[in-house]
Amino acid sequence: MDSEIALLKALAEPTRLRLATLLALNGETCVCKLADALAAPQFRISRHLGVLRSCGFVEARREGTWMHYRLAPPASPFAACLQACFRTCLADYETVAGDIARLAATPCASR
Repeated sequence: MDSEIALLKALAEPTRLRLATLLALNGETCVCKLADALAAPQFRISRHLGVLRSCGFVEARREGTWMHYRLAPPASPFAACLQACFRTCLADYETVAGDIARLAATPCASR
C-alpha cells in the first residue's frame, strides 16, 4: 500500500492533479504545451512532472531539447482506476476545460 500512498500524496498537489488529468485526456504532450496550458513556467511544470515520474505515474521521452510526457502504463489496478477517473470524472471541471482549451490552442515549440 506504500506505493498507493505515495501516488495519492503526489496527486494531492493541485498542479500535479491538473497535469495528470491533461495527460489522461490528451496523451503524450510536450512540456512546453503543458506549461502554456497551466500558465506556469516550464521549470515549475518540469519539477511537478518529476514528482509524478518518481512515483511511476508518468513517463518521459526526450525529443531534441524537449521532454514529452505521458501517463505510464498502470502499475496496479488502483493506478488504472485513477487514470480512468481522470478521463471521465474530472474532464468536465471548469479548470480542466480551460486547461484543455489552452492546450489545444498552443503550438508546440519542439516542432
